[in-house]
Order: sequence, then structure tokens, then C-alpha cells
Amino acid sequence: MNILPSEKSTQRNGPKTLVLVVDDDTKILNFIRVSLKLAGYDVVTATAGEESLKLVDSEKPGIMLLDIVMCPMDGFEVIKRLRTFSRMPVIAISAHASAAEKALSLGADDFLGKPFRPDDLLKKIKTLLEYRSNQSNAVE
Repeated sequence: MNILPSEKSTQRNGPKTLVLVVDDDTKILNFIRVSLKLAGYDVVTATAGEESLKLVDSEKPGIMLLDIVMCPMDGFEVIKRLRTFSRMPVIAISAHASAAEKALSLGADDFLGKPFRPDDLLKKIKTLLEYRSNQSNAVE
């Protein structure tokens, strides 16, 4: 588990959000972590589904980027379990475009196919967080 920087809050100094990145491929995980950090996000990472669910509880991230193809618990199972206790936004990520429909039907908020450009990922995160923020403000 890596947390950058050492502080652990979902919102701090305005729009900074803690992003939980889950992928069992450490090269991809590090690529996403560095891209997000350079864009000003705080990042916590997990390489397994069970670990990611524990981090949701302990770190309280503002959004999750979730790889679908992982073992032993795949991203579909993570989404199913997550949705029993959290409405945190989730962007599912996979090299298999066919995973999009299932991930979205299980409760993912968006899908991004691999490979992707960092700018595309950052746009999806920003859009989803703004949408969720506007929904919260409309309810209040």
C-alpha cells in the first residue's frame, strides 16, 4: 500500500481527492499513480480485490479506479461487494471492452478501456467527481 502524500483525507485544500487505484499489474498501477499524482491527486494503491475493500473502509477514498481482470477476486466481485456498503464512484478499467456492460450493470459509474491516455483518465475522473458533487449539492 502506498499513500502519497502521507495525509489521508478525501478532501483537503479544495478539490484534492484521494483516489484508490486497484490493479494487479504493478507497472500499470505505478503508471496510473504517477499520472494522478502529477495531476494533483492524492493516491492510495492496492494490488488485490480484498485489499481494496479494506482500503475503502480505512482510507475513505473519494473515487476508485478498478481493474476488472485480477485474481483471486476480480473487479466484478469487488464492485458487487463494494455496492453493499458504499456508493463511492468507480471507474472500471479493462483491456477487454466486453467487460464494460457487466461492470456498469453491477454498479460501476464509468468504464475505460486499456490502453488509455492519462488525459482520458483524468477527464473521466474530473467529470465523475463534478457530477457527484453537483448531485450532492442539488439534494442539500
